[in-house]
Amino acid sequence: MRAVLQRVTHASVTINGEKKSAIGKGYLILLGCENADNEEDITWLAKKICNLRVFDDENGVMNKSILDVGGEILVVSQFTLWASYKKGNRPSYLRAGNHEVTIPLYERFCAVLSEQLGRQVATGEFGADMKVELLNDGPVTICMDTKNKE
Repeated sequence: MRAVLQRVTHASVTINGEKKSAIGKGYLILLGCENADNEEDITWLAKKICNLRVFDDENGVMNKSILDVGGEILVVSQFTLWASYKKGNRPSYLRAGNHEVTIPLYERFCAVLSEQLGRQVATGEFGADMKVELLNDGPVTICMDTKNKE
């Protein structure tokens, strides 16, 4: 699994002109899954995200987690995180998982993340043409890949 995590003051997803989800302070997470991803990847990534200390403490030092600040999370599926751009100028998405595998992975990740966060995470809609709006706070943007845990 690949995730791009952005610390935000707010974020939202609009589909066909209607706002589907919106959050305040927290994380916007763009999530890409491949067929080789599994429950171990989901558990590791959800735990890492919830415990990542990138929110400021009282001294202005990034020392607090999203759990510490009571933040919210919006998770948006993003198969383009698996783009290969090595040959030519048109990206290839062969490593992106197929729908039969990745939809359950995405849904399970959102469920596990909700459990660890202690509240429901907001979501986009898998496969939809989404308009994502955010105000990146910092900016703080972190790329994560469950195949690079070490």
